Amino acid sequence: MYKVLVVEDSATVRKIVNKLIEDNPHFTCDLCEDLAEASTALANNSDYLAAIVDLNLPDAPNGESVELALSYNLPTIVLTGNFDEFTRAQLLDQGVLDYITKESRYSYLQVSKLIDRLRKNLTTRVLVVEDSKTSRNHICSLLKKFKFQVHEASDGLEALGVLEQHRDIKMVISDHRMPNMDGYELVKAIRHEKRMQDLVFIGLSATGDSVLTSKFIKSGANDFLSKPFYHEEFYCRVMQNLESQEMIQTIRDSANLDPLTKVYNRRYLYEVAEELYANKASRNQVIVSMIDADNFKNVNDTLGHKTGDMLLQEFAALLQEYFPDDLIVRYGGEEFTVVSLRPPKAYLAALSQFMNAVRTTQFTNHKFNITCSIGVCAEEFDCLESQLDVADARLYQAKHSGKDRIVTRDETKAQA
Repeated sequence: MYKVLVVEDSATVRKIVNKLIEDNPHFTCDLCEDLAEASTALANNSDYLAAIVDLNLPDAPNGESVELALSYNLPTIVLTGNFDEFTRAQLLDQGVLDYITKESRYSYLQVSKLIDRLRKNLTTRVLVVEDSKTSRNHICSLLKKFKFQVHEASDGLEALGVLEQHRDIKMVISDHRMPNMDGYELVKAIRHEKRMQDLVFIGLSATGDSVLTSKFIKSGANDFLSKPFYHEEFYCRVMQNLESQEMIQTIRDSANLDPLTKVYNRRYLYEVAEELYANKASRNQVIVSMIDADNFKNVNDTLGHKTGDMLLQEFAALLQEYFPDDLIVRYGGEEFTVVSLRPPKAYLAALSQFMNAVRTTQFTNHKFNITCSIGVCAEEFDCLESQLDVADARLYQAKHSGKDRIVTRDETKAQA
């Protein structure tokens, strides 16, 4: 749960802002109506994600509330009843995140949207690629103000190394002219790698060449900015590109994830399998398990389908805890599939630990225990279907030889 400080003398505005922010389960607000209350709140607890402050308060008519929030290095959003271009420019230069007029509900929605963006940015990695240290430091400082996790590189070659080391980087912001590998060659190299197809890439250049802009975009860049740029334009481009990519990911997730358990569905399993089995080097490392929650029908019959759904959700969450780097799929009903490239010994140890966890976990609010049965296929096959058939046959054997056990490729029965 993240805390947001709201400093506003209007009770109506406080209520609106509080409602919009706390509608998001990730946030709670501390409400202050003047500078004195805000000073006390910050003195007692400065652990806020951000501050939303009114520019003019009865006891702080000249923007002292903004200075107070900034003195605690808080990302600060300023609310005001009147738009003034000079004041706005001054505040942005001081380091506030945004300057928003209290015009309509849309203005307050922008505030809540920006607060949620800050939360997301805490786990969003951005790579800045720029050979000029001064320019690189400037861009990094702008991003850090918005709580991004920032990485740096001085040219394209170094950037590729950072991307390999930090595979969860979501965005690259790169200058064009650089030694060793320029920005244009970098975006081409990134788009050549399938795992980086969804990476957001924003190109930068001081030349102002429209041909260069189109060249970058056609090579795979999402956007392009000419230097020098205004802070607000930079932030708008960064946020819009990230949000567009997140929307695409949401659409993709709706097609690939099981809506109940939020693990992958069978459609996605077969999509990934094509790539896995096309590569002979990875094909001989694939281990497939079929995992079934024992006596699941009894849960539905005695406690109802709602409890059965809760059980499946908690069972899937337990799978994610014990197999964080493997592919987990709800294959159908209470049956799950785990596809792994781990060494067999390590993988079987994880299966054994998972079975123990299932036995000792009290599921749902009814607090009951269950067991599970597992069939494993580690032999090499040319296609997923063949491995699934073998794993499924071994699961059947586990179920019909007493349940609560693993049947492996040599058909030994292990009481984990």
